[in-house]
Amino acid sequence: MTALTTKRLVCTPLVDSDWPFFLSLQQDRQVMRFVADDRREQEIRAAFDARLPHWSPGDTHWLCLLVRDAQNVPLGITGYIHRDVDCAEVGFLFAPVAQGKGYGSESLRAVCDFAFSTGGIRRLTATVTAGNIASRRTLERLGFRLEGELRESYFLAGEWRNDWLFGLLSHEYDSSPSSGQ
Repeated sequence: MTALTTKRLVCTPLVDSDWPFFLSLQQDRQVMRFVADDRREQEIRAAFDARLPHWSPGDTHWLCLLVRDAQNVPLGITGYIHRDVDCAEVGFLFAPVAQGKGYGSESLRAVCDFAFSTGGIRRLTATVTAGNIASRRTLERLGFRLEGELRESYFLAGEWRNDWLFGLLSHEYDSSPSSGQ
């Protein structure tokens, strides 16, 4: 797979030299507060290694893209994983210095464009821990709809948390650059 590019960003498949940045994201409590509890470096490395193999549409492992700005500075990661033949779940994480600047929406738009036009995807989903308003707004900005809430679905930070479930169908998606801006 080649890079996905936007006005300000380049999203490239994860490579081994991206490990230090990936680790820093996964160990940042602010980044992970709605995602996962602290994990050992060995567990994080296993998750990283699982995202390294070459990816093609239909593969069962994550398409994990490192998001960089025009100066080649890593900002975050984004991508998707097939959950069915024509259905995939999107995900994204951004470093604190990159949050609130529209990078999440911009890179996720590139992922949606690719998934719907080239990836053979009919439906994209996202699961967000209830309370993660920034991620919710990012998804809604691109047309994702809140489809439900799973009560006490995820154990995080010593308590059961609800999950918000979002979905976006290919025929609902507005790929024009001005939508969601």
